[in-house]
Amino acid sequence: MDRNDSFREFVAAHQQSLMRTAYLLTGDAHLAEDLLQSVLLKVLGRWPRLSHVDNPRAYARRALVNQHISWRRRLTWHESPVAARPEREPSCSSEDATVVRLAVRQALARLPPRQRAVIVLRFYEDLTEHETAKAMNCSIGTVKSQTHHALARLRMLAPELAPRFAEMEDPREARR
Repeated sequence: MDRNDSFREFVAAHQQSLMRTAYLLTGDAHLAEDLLQSVLLKVLGRWPRLSHVDNPRAYARRALVNQHISWRRRLTWHESPVAARPEREPSCSSEDATVVRLAVRQALARLPPRQRAVIVLRFYEDLTEHETAKAMNCSIGTVKSQTHHALARLRMLAPELAPRFAEMEDPREARR
């Protein structure tokens, strides 16, 4: 088996979950594809060393977060976003879950990149605080504070979803 075969196996096994992470980070399917493609190119360049690592998926996930944050920084320095999209009224036939999913996605899109990354990694990828800190290359304390601030901001941005965000809080935090 050559280098490319093992990389193809890695991509086949993990492409869906990495794409989901990229989509949740960017909030746009096309940007998510671009993000994942650029990260997979970087991973391919490092594949000879990564193929012997225990968890190359963790490396790819961390690269997704770093690349997304880098893109967002570049956006704030070089580009100015267009006016926000008009919010659409959900149609009568929409399922409750779809409405909630759209509201969460819109609220996530309004978070700063690091807060968005911590929410995606902790609650959508179901990583522990330690794994999230490793993926974001920061301390566990930073993960905790970013999670706290992100959830507070989400409650403010989407008050109708506050009960769902309360479920995400650490129960020890709720008692304080």
